Formats: sequence, structure tokens, C-alpha cells
Amino acid sequence: MAIHYLTQEGYDKLKKELADALAQRPVISAAIAEAREKGDLSENAEYESAREAQGLLELKIANLKDQVANARVIDESQIGTEKVQMLNKVTVKNLALGKEMVFTLVGESEADFSKGRLAATTPIGRALLGHSKGDVVEAKLPSGQIMKYEILDITL
Repeated sequence: MAIHYLTQEGYDKLKKELADALAQRPVISAAIAEAREKGDLSENAEYESAREAQGLLELKIANLKDQVANARVIDESQIGTEKVQMLNKVTVKNLALGKEMVFTLVGESEADFSKGRLAATTPIGRALLGHSKGDVVEAKLPSGQIMKYEILDITL
């Protein structure tokens, strides 16, 4: 099982999503019961649709339960700025483009590149982890291209 690193906010959001999914079970069960009452199940589109929705919901619940069970909430008070680690805000310079970027390293479920929240499991995230200000790191992208980044700053 993969460990899911989360902020407290991300963990709370995940638990709420699980609670909301669990709350949908009675709704779908009622829809199945109502469709069953309409007679012949072999030609009942409502029944098939409700059963499909139930299957998808159960899959979602199982996935969310797994994520909650394997979640590790990161203690933000234990985060330093000597070396890049989860939840650090890292200012880097793309050496090929000469462009500065700022990323906050987070777990996969909290990643949002448009908001600068980069999953630590991405090639760039993995390349940054454990390095210090001033280091130049190389990230091998899925395309095979190698990008070089200079770490300009590490903050909380």
C-alpha cells in the first residue's frame, strides 16, 4: 500500500469526502429498491443504472478508505528549511529558460500545478527533495528530457 502524505487540511478534506460517499449508500439502496418494485429486472434500465451507480460508489469508498488508512499527516512544526522536504515552498530557477518558479511540495492528492502545489512524487518534486539552497538538480521528465533547476530559496 502506498503512503499518502497530507497536510492536516488535506486529511480533513479526505475524511469528509469519505463521509459524504458513505452517506450516499442509503440513497442508492433506496433507488435500487424503488427500481426493483417496478417489476421485470431484466429490462429495467433504472435498476441497471442504480446498480452501476452502487458499484462505482463502492469502488470510490474502498479507494477513499485505503487513502485514509494509509495517510500520514505531516507535522508542519517539524519542517525545516535547510533541505527541501514536504510542505516546503521552494523557489527555483529553470536554467534552460531562465525563469523563476515557486512550488510547494505536497502529496499527490493535494497537488494542483496551477496553484503551485507540486506533488513530491513528480520528477521535479523527487529531484528537489533533500537538496539545499544553491544546489542545481536535474529532473528527468517522462519525455526523456532532462531539466535543470537551481534552488534559490526554501521557506515554510
